Amino acid sequence: MPLRRSVITITISLLLIVTTYLIAFINAARWLVKDDGPVHGDAMVLLTGSIADRVLETADKFKEGDASKVIIVTESMGEYKSLEERGIKLINSTNQISKALVELGVPSDRITVLPGDAESTMEEATIIDNYLTSQTDIDTIILVSSKTHTRRASIIFNHVLRKSGKKITILCSPSRYTGFNAEKWWTNKEDIQDVVLEYIKLASFVLFEKE
Repeated sequence: MPLRRSVITITISLLLIVTTYLIAFINAARWLVKDDGPVHGDAMVLLTGSIADRVLETADKFKEGDASKVIIVTESMGEYKSLEERGIKLINSTNQISKALVELGVPSDRITVLPGDAESTMEEATIIDNYLTSQTDIDTIILVSSKTHTRRASIIFNHVLRKSGKKITILCSPSRYTGFNAEKWWTNKEDIQDVVLEYIKLASFVLFEKE
């Protein structure tokens, strides 16, 4: 009897462990998507990266009256600078974003492009933090980004702004214009790559970037 009870106990324990990991696996993508629902803020921050989905979401939210101002941090062009040094002019992604927003109905005087040559969300958050020091009328911002990026972006922005002592509410609006499926992310190669990469980047922030 004692042996049988031990086997049953071990079996139940293993089943609980497997179930816990399975639930965590299934919900891994859902946790990454931070959606604060219908929100209103003083400004939207369009995070650079993929262009189409984030621009469309930002333009829609502007038209819906969710915020009256759009802020963009200039994205690093990396090695493209070498081409510019040789006289080759390229339209950088930040200019493409601004142009697309205007064509979608966002007035140019409602778009603020901050210099910075940002290479990461951490750098974007730091530049936004510095900008907000002089913008006392902004106490709520909406982060607009791709679905899998919203949780990490929220964590980074909250960390940076709180560290500088700013009491600013940070909300997230994941783009509706993406095929990412948080419910069955493991069935699609691109979705798997997005989820794995986001957790790697989140771990990198916690281990190396966060001070």
